Amino acid sequence: MPLQFAPTLPAEEQARANFYGLLARLLYRPPDGGLLEALASAGEIEAEDETLAAAWRALCEAAAAAEAEALREEFDAAFIGTGRAPVTLYASAYSIRYSNEAPLAELRGELAALGLARRAEAAEPEDHIAALCDAMRHFIAADARPLEEQRRFFRRWIYPVVEPLCAAIEKSEHTAFYKTVARFAKAFFSLEHSAFEML
Repeated sequence: MPLQFAPTLPAEEQARANFYGLLARLLYRPPDGGLLEALASAGEIEAEDETLAAAWRALCEAAAAAEAEALREEFDAAFIGTGRAPVTLYASAYSIRYSNEAPLAELRGELAALGLARRAEAAEPEDHIAALCDAMRHFIAADARPLEEQRRFFRRWIYPVVEPLCAAIEKSEHTAFYKTVARFAKAFFSLEHSAFEML
């Protein structure tokens, strides 16, 4: 079911929610023809940050040149693989520092406290980067959670993962289109981090 935006959501907040939603979609499964077409025909974004604007242009250009079937193969090769995936999309893989840490249990507890839980039919655990992006989209667009709560969730669960995950995607021999996704994600998350630091 599509997320219903609050009717009074400011345009900037709706844009943030949309970017989180787009990243959740791209990192959960490969884009289909409809999404590629939508990206290819998307206009420039109004952003003071040129890095983000350039990363958006590159993503849209890559979408215009891509074919859905080729991206399905790329996604499977990079993020599914045979045996262990070449690039993991699970945040815990990048955030565990000590052997006694249990970040997934901590994350589940925090999501429960915020009124969120994994759907019974969901195949992926809550620390999948797509699920984390979707949670942020929900906090912005549906819950209208205070920025301080958004910042706390972002700083604990998303920002520490950004650099190693995006670097792994960019370095992978299995990615082409997804390198542009990683660069866009990195630029967007960097801007989010800077904005949260100003609170």
